[in-house]
Order: sequence, then C-alpha cells, then structure tokens
Amino acid sequence: MAAASKLMSVGVIAFSFVIGFATLYLLSPAKGEQKRKYMEELISQLINFIIFIWVGKIILHFSIFVTDPLAILAYPSDSGAFYFAVLGVAIVLLYKSKQHKTDMRGVIQSFIPVFLVASFTYEFIQLVWNDNTYAFARLIVQALLLVLWFSTLGRVQTMIQFMVLLTGWTIGMLVLWVLQPYVSVFGYIMAPWFIGLFFIFCMLFNIWTRRKRGYNGWN
Repeated sequence: MAAASKLMSVGVIAFSFVIGFATLYLLSPAKGEQKRKYMEELISQLINFIIFIWVGKIILHFSIFVTDPLAILAYPSDSGAFYFAVLGVAIVLLYKSKQHKTDMRGVIQSFIPVFLVASFTYEFIQLVWNDNTYAFARLIVQALLLVLWFSTLGRVQTMIQFMVLLTGWTIGMLVLWVLQPYVSVFGYIMAPWFIGLFFIFCMLFNIWTRRKRGYNGWN
C-alpha cells in the first residue's frame, strides 16, 4: 500500500511536469532548434535534480545505506534531500554559466512556464483528487504567478520578469507559511529559511551574471 502511494505521488509529479513541458512547447517564444535545445537542457537538469535527490537521501541516511543499501529505496525523500538537490543543480548551472556552456537567458525563460504550470497542475490535483484543503491557497498563489507571467511574456526583459516572479513566489510562500501549518513544493515541505536563502541566492546570481564581462544573457 505504501509503495503504491509512493508511485502515485511520483506519477502525479511526472504528469505535472509533462503538462509544464507541453505548455513550454506551445508558448515558448523560441523557435525550432533553439526551443529543442532549451527543452533538452531543462530535461537534463531535471534528471540531475532527481539524481541529486537520491544522493542527498543516501548522504542524510548514510547509516541505513551502509547496513542495508536496498532499504534506502523505500526510505522517503525528505526536505533535506530536496535542499541538497537544489544546491547540486545550482552548482552545475553556475559552472556551465561560468564556462559559457549554456544560454542562461533561454534556460530561465524556458524554466519559468514549466515550473509554474507544473506547480499549478500538481496543486490542482492535490485539491481535487486528494482533497488536500491546504492546496487551495497554494493553487491561488500559482494562478496569480501564471497570470503575471503571461501578462509580462515578451513585454519585459527576461531578468526583470524572472526577478518579479521570484519575488512574488517568495512573498506568496512566506505568507502561506504564516497562515498555514506548512508550505510545500511538489510535496516537499519548505522551511522559511530556505525560501529566503533561495531568494537571496537568485538575486546574487543575477548580479554576478550581469557583471560578467561580455555576458549579455539576461538582457
């Protein structure tokens, strides 16, 4: 029963991202080969994220992994593993950005609709199918962010759009944290310190990329 529930949860997340990528394919301003390149980069980082979650789970529960390696497969991923995965992907993207191996403007521009639509789809399923009443408030936040994204699509610079949406997401998550017992992203509980730290990191990353000599990827 527990295994079936876990598989169902993974299936809901996977379905949510399928909807997110379908939205990107339909609405992305990129064309042809460029759109395919951005989607491949996002899928690559999503795979990296899953790998980092497993690595984080092993590190955080290393004693269990040593005594019974197969038991780690059944051990649920927690927020610690999620934080570790975010850090891992951030390091990969920083390295690729520094080496000019990826177009960060295109990646960020493509990531926004995938994340927002996938989050909205996930919370909608949680509300309608799983009758999770806490999902309603998160659904409202995601809906407002989607409206904000669509209204600014193609009208403002990618950097400005991303920072406005990031600020809106951060405020929304912190408000929900005050009003509800917990806030979560795809089922992973988010601590207030992580939300704030993530916001600060993205701000510093924006400043760093804009100051790099000859780097114009956010304009």
